[in-house]
Amino acid sequence: MTTSERPPEQRPAVPDGYVDPDGDDHVACEYCGAPFADEELLALHRGLDHEGRLTETEREAFESAYGDEAEDIRLFRLKALAVLVALYFFLLMTYSVFA
Repeated sequence: MTTSERPPEQRPAVPDGYVDPDGDDHVACEYCGAPFADEELLALHRGLDHEGRLTETEREAFESAYGDEAEDIRLFRLKALAVLVALYFFLLMTYSVFA
């Protein structure tokens, strides 16, 4: 059972005045009270955990945040691949010089 499926009295309480570890204020989910660092993370949470309750505006925010996140992940994968290829050729050249 996820946090969002629990009755309100069983959901973990987010203390008033909660401040995230970086010292910034948080935004809280109005459905379950979970704290998030920014609106984009909150939109992703809403779309994944509270899909059936979303308004049209919240759904559009989720789709936008999801698309941005997918693009960021794709870019990260390309950078990681480039680093691995560079490391492979560096080790290959090092081995060919010293072997």
